[in-house]
Amino acid sequence: MTDRKGELAANLANVEQRIAAACAAAGREREEVTLIVVTKTYPASDVRVLSELGVRHVAENRDQDAAPKAAECSDLPLTWHFVGQLQTNKVRSVVGYAGVVQSVDRSRLVTALSKEAVRAGRELGCLVQVALDAEEGARGERGGVAPAGIEELADLVAAAPGLRLDGLMTVAPLAGEYAGRQRAAFERLMDLSTDLRRAHPAANMVSAGMSADLEEAVAAGATHVRVGTAVLGVRPRLG
Repeated sequence: MTDRKGELAANLANVEQRIAAACAAAGREREEVTLIVVTKTYPASDVRVLSELGVRHVAENRDQDAAPKAAECSDLPLTWHFVGQLQTNKVRSVVGYAGVVQSVDRSRLVTALSKEAVRAGRELGCLVQVALDAEEGARGERGGVAPAGIEELADLVAAAPGLRLDGLMTVAPLAGEYAGRQRAAFERLMDLSTDLRRAHPAANMVSAGMSADLEEAVAAGATHVRVGTAVLGVRPRLG
């Protein structure tokens, strides 16, 4: 086993232990939570090792990094999640490799994703990104729609050809009433998910929690956690 493979295996085992313990503490089955490893800034070789170690979901937030990496790893049994703020001029590229876009936060993006998914003959999973720090009608600091905008956007996604409404995603906010209160933020997201599922019962995916706060996300009821640093190590600085 190479040093890097050994390092990633140990880190994955530690994260797995954390998720299992959080599930046990919350009275949930381990199978209820899916680990997505955020591989941004890390090379395709790491993605290949992660796949060998059993990882099936990986995430990226920049198309210029993700597209070549996904192409290099196209032989692997992976689902790629796009989690970053997405410009419409990158949509065609992203639809080429992503199985799920977790950062849908405006109607123009829905239209662009639908057009490209139909053109590519694909069904693309979509999560509405919720900004718990956003004023009504505004977008959040790190993307996302204010809670009041979820229903309208979700209906647009659900009606759009080529798209599948899978659920909701959030990033714990750095400002506003939920700043520093991850558990409360994730519990609010679960309430919003409950509301969404009244109109769209199949949209039951809740993506929340990262390396530092995955336990709070699991306790609140998240179905997917997005973990980067705890698996891959501290990221190299981007130039």
